[in-house]
Amino acid sequence: MTFEAWAAFAAATAVLLVIPGPTILLVISYALGQGWRTAFPIAVGVALGDFTAMTLSMLGVGALLATSAMVFTALKWIGAAYLVWLGIKLFRAGGTLDAKPREDAAPAWKMLGHAWLVTALNPKSITFFVAFLPQFLDPKGDFWMQMLIFEATFIGLAFANAMGYALIASRARAVVSNPRAIGLFNKAGGTLLIGAGVATVAIRSGSN
Repeated sequence: MTFEAWAAFAAATAVLLVIPGPTILLVISYALGQGWRTAFPIAVGVALGDFTAMTLSMLGVGALLATSAMVFTALKWIGAAYLVWLGIKLFRAGGTLDAKPREDAAPAWKMLGHAWLVTALNPKSITFFVAFLPQFLDPKGDFWMQMLIFEATFIGLAFANAMGYALIASRARAVVSNPRAIGLFNKAGGTLLIGAGVATVAIRSGSN
């Protein structure tokens, strides 16, 4: 695995994580309702959920890599196209977040478990990882070492992203509920995501 491949993975991951999905909406809901104290347990739950989904996905990717190089290569191109599609979808998204404050006082362990379940059991997570990860893997490299590096990178960024969302939502509620701010955020994220998809194709073409 080259540094360029890792950097592209980290950049694409950072952009993908900030796209509001079920996990982020849960994070914002708890933070709006119960404040900044929810940040740490929620972030730990998100990281554990991503670890669960990513590990299951990587095992599936490893099986594909061992079975068919052609299928694996096709999956890499599909993954690049998927990034571009997500970027276009995000760019065209509106400026609203459907996150309502959760007023029910929940203990830290319950918030952690809730975040883990929502993140790990979302069917889209495993599907996403299977389509996303192969484009950054080097078929000739040590699969398990690459898996360790990618998982550590993704989980670290997922933890930081969840913490950031929780702290921002608890401290700057006006920003979270501002359609203009969310709209600009979506356009910037969509542009970066499209760029990440194009960059992965460029990196792969340059390595052939």
